Amino acid sequence: MSKKKKNTTKGQKLAAHTLRVEIKRLFKRNAQKRFNAKQIIRKLKLANSRDSVQDALDKLANKEVIRSIGDDKFKFNIDEVGGRNLSSGEKTVYEGRVDMTRSGSAYIVIEGLEDDIHVSSKYLKTALNGDTVKINTWHPRGRIKPEGEVLEVLQRGSEYFIGTFSKSQKYGFVMPDKLNMPVDIIVFPEEQNEAKDGDKVVVKIIKWHDRGNKSPVGTITSVLGKSGSSDIEMKSILINNGFNLEFPEDVLAEVTAFPDGVDEGEVAVRRDMRQIATFTIDPVDAKDFDDALSIEYFEDGSCEVGVHIADVTHFVKPKTALDKEAYLRSTSVYLVDRVLPMLPEKLSNGLCSLRPNEDKYTFSAVFKFDDKDKLIGKWFGKTLTHSDRRFAYAEAQKVIETGEGDMSKEIKDMARIARKMRKQRFKEGAIAFESEEVRFKLDENGVPIDVYIKERKEANLLIEDFMLLANKEVALYVNKKEKPEIPYVYRVHDLPNPDKVAEFARFAFELGVKMKTDTPEQIAKSYNDLAKLAEKNEALKQLQPIAIRTMAKAEYSTNNIGHYGLGFDFYSHFTSPIRRYSDVLAHRILYQVLEGKNYRTDKEKLEAQCKHISLMERKATDAERESIKYKQVEFIQNHVGETFDGVISGIIDRGIFVELSHSKCEGMVGFDTMTEAFEVTDGRLKAVGQRTGTTYKMGDKVRVVITDTDLQRRQINMEFSEDSTLA
Repeated sequence: MSKKKKNTTKGQKLAAHTLRVEIKRLFKRNAQKRFNAKQIIRKLKLANSRDSVQDALDKLANKEVIRSIGDDKFKFNIDEVGGRNLSSGEKTVYEGRVDMTRSGSAYIVIEGLEDDIHVSSKYLKTALNGDTVKINTWHPRGRIKPEGEVLEVLQRGSEYFIGTFSKSQKYGFVMPDKLNMPVDIIVFPEEQNEAKDGDKVVVKIIKWHDRGNKSPVGTITSVLGKSGSSDIEMKSILINNGFNLEFPEDVLAEVTAFPDGVDEGEVAVRRDMRQIATFTIDPVDAKDFDDALSIEYFEDGSCEVGVHIADVTHFVKPKTALDKEAYLRSTSVYLVDRVLPMLPEKLSNGLCSLRPNEDKYTFSAVFKFDDKDKLIGKWFGKTLTHSDRRFAYAEAQKVIETGEGDMSKEIKDMARIARKMRKQRFKEGAIAFESEEVRFKLDENGVPIDVYIKERKEANLLIEDFMLLANKEVALYVNKKEKPEIPYVYRVHDLPNPDKVAEFARFAFELGVKMKTDTPEQIAKSYNDLAKLAEKNEALKQLQPIAIRTMAKAEYSTNNIGHYGLGFDFYSHFTSPIRRYSDVLAHRILYQVLEGKNYRTDKEKLEAQCKHISLMERKATDAERESIKYKQVEFIQNHVGETFDGVISGIIDRGIFVELSHSKCEGMVGFDTMTEAFEVTDGRLKAVGQRTGTTYKMGDKVRVVITDTDLQRRQINMEFSEDSTLA
């Protein structure tokens, strides 16, 4: 039984901006209630004066976020939604992306709107998860948020689905695996590709019906066999997230025609750097080596460090079948046990991969440092390079720690320069977010036999720092090269959501961490201070994932707003063109600029490409997370009945999520398994027992028993063990 905890939180005094954010949140959560300054102080447990709270109320009223109703009381302005006044009769048309729920309804994610638009299943028509749609919205009287209906499907998120084939006398149908795909797919006999009843298959939609809830017609493109294997589940994850497993024949034909080796004609038009000491550092199981480092020393004590990137654009030319397919995929997808590459294997693991002891075409960023490790010069251009040695991260780390081994001087010197760049980056406002990366040890059948956390040591940071330098300097070079602006692909990261930051700061305060959040600079410093505290306090480590969720998502755009998390005014992705199409575009534009060709791509078209690439990146991230969750459940299903240490990682109305300390597997302890009812507080950071006052908070250490697993739904069920105690 958990120990009863008393709430010893003292009221905190909030700065003016944070105070307004907190008050706005209070009114929004309690849209039908009325509050005055005194009630707000009590409700939010504030140390602010009544006058300061009244001033905040007046300012929010001036912005029409709330409205005065007399007697010094205010109420949420229910017509103020997403920065617009939507009256009950007003209808507005938007375009957005469908994010379906398991119930069959959906939320439409619309760029520029803070709140997603809810669409019930009866108004979805034929729209499915991931589709781009045009919707009509209206504001129901008395509701805070608008509702919508789909007018038209503009673009399908995927035409391929994976599911189980069921055969009848006249036709067959495929029952899709995706829980949010609401209808089966009809398959006529001539389109069944010899699939047998019960087979797991890949089906392509060839006819969509205009009416909702009417099954589309499909053709089976692949028969995977009987369901149940891990291999089929991994393929399902890829297909269901919109990625094709195979390359089209015309793409493979183009790649087959590429000759091996280096063409002598290229030697004359590239900077030849094959004689300079060069090496790669990558994971031990890597095959696509898209970056290498070199270092050359000079008599005055200076040196040149080369960041050499695979010259994918030498092979991937615009408007070819290969280029179109690479753009459609936009990214390689890294699941637990496999990689689905953006480029065919002959390119990704062969011609473009900077393998040791092979001459390669590269696009390089070369940086000159003086004898004090100060950056004094830079050069960008096409090169020829030759990697002398391939290091796994563990090998390079050993060289750094011992000072012995191949290329020990080169690696140690680069590590020293990288440390100085890293220190300067954090000094200038970068945020030190360290999210833990889960790794698996698999048996010969791909079944996990152990789960562990990947260590990031100085060898990893060395590579990261020089890649960051190249990405930053390339973006800066293009931006400053000419006016008017040269449209370019920037990697941008917006400021964090102030509402989320304020809520997070309040929770951190309950754990004894005071944060200043009035300015972006204060937020960055507070998050870095938290990261340092978490190194010494295990309970605070759970704050870091929550802190990350307050941040905006990085994305690609032609509109440069800088990268808040890195503290850079200019940033791009230049260093991984084998696995990211954004980098392919960046290479093409940079090369045109270097050649003085006054390159001017259509900015609107380039922005549309950026949006597509960002969308595919999100899909790849979802697929990677799904594969990790699947393997975690697959691992833990062999440990049902066992007890583990864990940390509370989330709280919802149905129960408490617990992350196991060793494996990072996450499951839920349902409130229905407990001996009393619990009330979840605002913000879902705490649950309090209604009879005993027993309190569970985010970050609390607990012990749990694994009671059940559901591999299909990726769920782990737990109960608190009898000896579970809160730390």
